[in-house]
Amino acid sequence: QVQLVESGGGLVQPGGSLRLSCVASGSTFSNYAMGWFRQAPGKEREFVSTITRSGSTTYYADSVKGRFTISRDNAKNTVYLQMNNLKPEDTALYYCASGKLAPIPSTFTSWGQGTQVTVSS
Repeated sequence: QVQLVESGGGLVQPGGSLRLSCVASGSTFSNYAMGWFRQAPGKEREFVSTITRSGSTTYYADSVKGRFTISRDNAKNTVYLQMNNLKPEDTALYYCASGKLAPIPSTFTSWGQGTQVTVSS
């Protein structure tokens, strides 16, 4: 079982940027697809982005495509989410997750505690 710890959230103005990080431990990081999901108040958790084990292929929700970039460093057991041109509707608790298949969000079964992102002027 992999343990996940997110960091990098905060308060940012619309149009600003943040970079989220997630450090994994307890298992071989490169054996897992990794991803980011988010949950806004009163809404269900939703897919944001995932990345394959090698980092060669990435997937994005339509709402973040062109603004967010996922990446991973297998030597550092870390996955990142670079978020640019942030909008108020990006406000949510962002979760890091590990899973089996990057194209299939339902295969992601291990979760971090989340890091809060608030976009507001």
